[in-house]
Amino acid sequence: MAYLAALAEPRRAELISLDAAIRKAAPQLKRHMAYSGTMIGYGLYHYKYASGREGDCPVVALSSRAQYISLYVTGCRNGEHIAEAAKARLGKVSVGKTCIRFKRLTDLNLEAALELVREASALINSGSTDFSL
Repeated sequence: MAYLAALAEPRRAELISLDAAIRKAAPQLKRHMAYSGTMIGYGLYHYKYASGREGDCPVVALSSRAQYISLYVTGCRNGEHIAEAAKARLGKVSVGKTCIRFKRLTDLNLEAALELVREASALINSGSTDFSL
């Protein structure tokens, strides 16, 4: 994938490793380039806001940013964003509603993150529509 090949080391190796882990954890989420090639997306869901705005968004996404790696995991359970709810288990990271940011892959509790990837995949596979951003 050109996106990964264009990254400098050691970031390239970390994202290649994380990409492989995500694809293994949730093989049913098809990999694609998202947001004009700025990130790798896995799976899609369609959203529609009350304002009428609608579109498609990845269920899971991975991106290399200047200062950190971003792993986006969408989905909600009982009205709470699954990534945000798991913050305490994810390691030395910063977490927003759906975004998990970390400087190095070793900062991330990979197994906890992959549990979230599997959970998001299960939510979309079950027909859940609760993927608000």
